[in-house]
Amino acid sequence: MTDNTKVIGSLNKILEMELAGVVIYTHYGLMVYGYNRIPIISWLRGQATESLTHANQAGELITNLGGHPSLAIGRLLETHNHDIGNILRESLEHETASLNSYKELLKLVQGESVMLEEYARQMIHTEELHLGEVNKMLRNPGDVKPYST
Repeated sequence: MTDNTKVIGSLNKILEMELAGVVIYTHYGLMVYGYNRIPIISWLRGQATESLTHANQAGELITNLGGHPSLAIGRLLETHNHDIGNILRESLEHETASLNSYKELLKLVQGESVMLEEYARQMIHTEELHLGEVNKMLRNPGDVKPYST
């Protein structure tokens, strides 16, 4: 790759999105009430931890390419509706935006860098798994068809 500017910009967008995930999932974990609180907050806190790991990975790639990691945080979704369904729908929106960021990176690096291509593909795989998990959680018990808004 001759000009890393676009790639570094894309990675910084990913870094910001993942840092937003840390904040969002931490917040969601604090806002869960009711009988199912314990397993749900455990999952949400796990998502926050994973987002931090993903932010660190993006930051390392940025510095490997000679860039400067952003100090910004991506869009923070907050509807102030904290029932589990709303939290999961907001999570679905966040995960979809993250997936799209990784797909944009893949387009930029495809055929140019095996390392970055494999990174983008692995992260797309991970985000698609997350979307599947959230989609299943949004279904009513016994529903087989995927959730749709």
